[in-house]
Amino acid sequence: MKEKRKRRLKKFHFHPTTTFLLLTILVLILSCFLAKLNIQSSYSVINPNTLELETKIVKVKNLLTADGVKLVIGNAANNLASFSAFINLIVALIGLSVAHASGFIKAFIRRNTLNLNNKVITFIIILLGIFSSLVNDVGYVVLIPLSALIFAANKRSPLLGITTAFCGVSFGYGISLFAGSLDVALVELTEKAAYLVDANYHVALLSNIFVMIASSIVLAIVGTIAIETVVVKRIGRYKSTEELESTMDLTYLITLDDKEKIEQEYLTKKGLRNSYIVGIIMIIVFIYMIVPGLPNSGLLLDMGESTYVRQLFGENSYFQSGFTYLTSIWFLATGLAYAFGAKTIKNDKDLIEKISVFYKDIGGLMITIFFFVQFVAVFKKTNIGVVIACWGADLINSLPVSGIVLIILSLLIMSFSGLFLTSAVSKWTIFSPVVVPMMMQSNISPEFAQFVLRAADSMSKGITPLLAYFIIYLGYLNIYNTNKEPITIRKAISFVMPYFSFMILAWLVIVIGWYLVGLPLGPEAMPTL
Repeated sequence: MKEKRKRRLKKFHFHPTTTFLLLTILVLILSCFLAKLNIQSSYSVINPNTLELETKIVKVKNLLTADGVKLVIGNAANNLASFSAFINLIVALIGLSVAHASGFIKAFIRRNTLNLNNKVITFIIILLGIFSSLVNDVGYVVLIPLSALIFAANKRSPLLGITTAFCGVSFGYGISLFAGSLDVALVELTEKAAYLVDANYHVALLSNIFVMIASSIVLAIVGTIAIETVVVKRIGRYKSTEELESTMDLTYLITLDDKEKIEQEYLTKKGLRNSYIVGIIMIIVFIYMIVPGLPNSGLLLDMGESTYVRQLFGENSYFQSGFTYLTSIWFLATGLAYAFGAKTIKNDKDLIEKISVFYKDIGGLMITIFFFVQFVAVFKKTNIGVVIACWGADLINSLPVSGIVLIILSLLIMSFSGLFLTSAVSKWTIFSPVVVPMMMQSNISPEFAQFVLRAADSMSKGITPLLAYFIIYLGYLNIYNTNKEPITIRKAISFVMPYFSFMILAWLVIVIGWYLVGLPLGPEAMPTL
């Protein structure tokens, strides 16, 4: 009898939407309890004018009050409207839906990936995920749905493709081939923290470029091993209509006579040729719009900044804020070019009907997103995450350690804090006034301290449901889920846990190894002073 009851309990799972609603209620109750206990902390910020430390007190805010409930209810719509992950998803899907409806994505995948080894495809997707964090968060909203289609076309589980893309972006976030938007924010905080020890210290934007390039390659290799040896077994074989669709496609081609096959092949080639031409032209136009000094060029730059990197990746850069939209336009244009050449779309009505198929499973995701947004917003308003990060900074500050021990403990503590405070800039705002001076006193450079933060941030980013783009990952898992039971938050995290384990080891080896060997982090930037 007990065994049957246990089995029934194991089979019962809350839908993610319900789970986020319950988590929101739990956070409200927790905020009341912690506020009654007067749970608080403090952190130091550097005054930009005096370059002196100023203390800020952070208390857990009780939202289980009349005013708190009013705040939660009154801001529900605004929370959704201001949720950048949701907006970026909608913008990205406009272009992707057209490219998919026209047949461009399917044709492109078949022409370019079917002859590639599975491990090579996995490596490329992870590497693209790592590089995607250079600009905005486009990797989450574009690479995840594309990876699902690529893996399905190669007769592999779309769930594995979704997990691969998510892991690539999350666990390699902020690590890329060039200084990006994150660098602009981090360098300023690092330099201010270094002023506490040396008022003349300068941190360059490219101070981490060498170690970032090396880390990108290492993480992609280690990630590929994790996906192909462990994660693939955890997710299992995918049983879906994809196999039936592949069979139907094959049957369709067999029933065509030779003339029809030749014509179909000709139209496909013509469509791809059109899309390639349009795609290349648009890339050239986009590049021209970010090159200053030419006639009518630099339209996407913030010309109010003095350096090119800040013009390109600064807060007011049109390239930075509109990159997801530019990507969507590219897919839209190439999709229409393919449709015109391959004659896959008859008219605008036919296009809209085919696009609607692409959106048929998005409705359920939108509902889940709404409750997820409320959960994240409520958690942020309570200040629980900030208080935990402050405790972490205080812990590092109180430890009588230096050298490698200081590096390892800072890495692990900042990584743990990232479970509750997912923004790298927010974390570094709290940790930099503590970590940078401590490391400088241990003969460790501010540039290396900044790299430790990068490693810590990416190490835990993929396993916290508080990450804004976690909902995109979870949502797409359920869109491609063929089981009766939904994929829960716990199960979604379990898919990435092996990858997380590999990343812990990889980051520890990279960080410690780079410090011990003493290789340059970037131009004129060394691990030690």
